[in-house]
Amino acid sequence: MINLLYNHKGVANGGMAEFQEMMRQQLESSMHTELEKLLDTTTGAEREVSKKDFEGFKNLYHRFLQVKGPSVEWIKIKRPPEDSIQPYDKISARGLPDSMANSLNKLVVVKLNGGLGTSMGCKGPKSLISVRNENTFLDLTVQQIEHLNKTYNTDVPLVLMNSFNTDEDTKKILQKYTHHRVKIHTFNQSRYPRINKESLLPVATNLSMTGQNTEGWYPPGHGDIYASFYNSGLLDQLIAQGKEYIFVSNIDNLGATVDLHILHHLVSQPNGKRCEFIMEVTDKTRADVKGGTLIQYEGKLRLLEIAQVPKAHVDEFKSVSKFKIFNTNNLWISLAAIKRLQEQKAMDMEIIVNSKTLDGGQNVIQLETAVGAAIKSFDNALGINVPRSRFLPVKTTSDLLLVMSNLYSLEAGSLTMSPKREFPTTPHVKLGSSFTKVQEYLTRFESIPDMLELDHLTVSGDVTFGKNVSLKGTVIIIANHGDRIDIPAGSMLENKIVSGNLRILDH
Repeated sequence: MINLLYNHKGVANGGMAEFQEMMRQQLESSMHTELEKLLDTTTGAEREVSKKDFEGFKNLYHRFLQVKGPSVEWIKIKRPPEDSIQPYDKISARGLPDSMANSLNKLVVVKLNGGLGTSMGCKGPKSLISVRNENTFLDLTVQQIEHLNKTYNTDVPLVLMNSFNTDEDTKKILQKYTHHRVKIHTFNQSRYPRINKESLLPVATNLSMTGQNTEGWYPPGHGDIYASFYNSGLLDQLIAQGKEYIFVSNIDNLGATVDLHILHHLVSQPNGKRCEFIMEVTDKTRADVKGGTLIQYEGKLRLLEIAQVPKAHVDEFKSVSKFKIFNTNNLWISLAAIKRLQEQKAMDMEIIVNSKTLDGGQNVIQLETAVGAAIKSFDNALGINVPRSRFLPVKTTSDLLLVMSNLYSLEAGSLTMSPKREFPTTPHVKLGSSFTKVQEYLTRFESIPDMLELDHLTVSGDVTFGKNVSLKGTVIIIANHGDRIDIPAGSMLENKIVSGNLRILDH
């Protein structure tokens, strides 16, 4: 069906555009009919919520059918002007006013909480995985904001954007924070139908989330925050309370704490030049080559994601010399601007087409958007090149090992690099498939090794660590298939390769 839209050989060139337009209209009409059928399978509040969701989906689907080739022309890409990405040092050098309370009272912290812990072998929301001293991602977030509110006598609320995958479990756990000094609100991102790759129509047969329909739905990426936040009524409620800015970040980025210097920079702009959107970027390393970057495009600051890059230019996009920075997804956004852009239907984000294969083997696509892609819709948008410490995502157990170790100290919910580490960079850690699931990973360490002087660690195969192991320099441990390596308690491995039957060689 997609090919029909773009490549129907039986039609003379002159009539091609008309034929494509006719096909698009037919598809759109069929989609609207199918969505109505889905709505008719339920009543009441669920029907109303789904109806609102489907309005957003129809808009996305309409735009998807219009797309003719790549969303960027490579030749038009320019480096951002010097002043459009400010170094963090320049922002922080201005200092802070005597009282930050007024500025903090204008702030709302929003965490993207739609993801599950499945990639780390955990059931339920990722935010409920323990990351340090039995504290979960959510615990650490609440502790950070509570510390701010107590220190400055302020009322910074926490807002969680849940998905239908995480909402129920998250709400159950929120009761434990009742007596903390943080007001917590939640809203749900939309629920969109996955579409059959061939027919381009929904695979779900009704609105339920059970049986075969379970796989028929998806949360449409974090770009959905603007519409779902607005539709929930929470946006208006917070504006009425005098809130002006949201600080948005992924809940699994432990470096994304409220930064007072960036907040002060935002609220102290003159009225005519009010910055409506700040994206925190940081210097790219070889590990970040796929991260989205900021470019200048048709006179606007714009986020360029790897999915938008023509195949011929992917290597150029990954080069650290041409595109030096990447998006951390720590964003500071004006609430009034979100409201204005939503009401004007002027929020412009590129569509990400994500292909999936369902358990039954059916090929589907899901249409998504990214929160940072809306940067070009906001006035006076700015990038700030922040220290790497503000980007500490925990996506794998290799990341988890770093944040559980003595490389970091924990205070009031915030992790900071230990002053005892001589280099500010984090070690490169690569744990093999025996460590993928959190439960299995935990059984392989009697205690987390001392990693203060570690540069690189690779572990592969059936390996366990005794208590009080110390790792320094470059350490590579490889247990061959059928072998097991137990690193004895109290071992100190410095620049060593350990293989096979526990032969320890100098590296």
